[in-house]
Amino acid sequence: VQLQTSGGGLVQPGNSLRLSCTPSRRIFGSLAVGWFRQAPGKEREFVAAKTWNDGEIYYQDSVKGRFTISTDNAANTLALQMNSLKPEDTAVYYCAAATAIHTLVILKTANYWGQGTEVTVSS
Repeated sequence: VQLQTSGGGLVQPGNSLRLSCTPSRRIFGSLAVGWFRQAPGKEREFVAAKTWNDGEIYYQDSVKGRFTISTDNAANTLALQMNSLKPEDTAVYYCAAATAIHTLVILKTANYWGQGTEVTVSS
């Protein structure tokens, strides 16, 4: 299964971006889904995750109140709305999916990974 990620780009601090993720076939309804990011010279870090059906949601502390993870059941897509972006949000963002939410949130890994999309926050 491939996860197609889109929506990255260059944005000024304080502005917004929306990332989207679509699988190559319909799988999301049975999985937990989420987003990770990797900044230059740093390790990959967890950003946000949610269970598909019951809406259990988790965020990294640094993005709480600014980022929103959402799913569209009809379209079978995952999104990350990023508001009030900061230079420290600059990274390559990866969508991810796993058979259990703790794989994403606790183990900070996934069964499926997107190809990554670059987000640069700079004036």
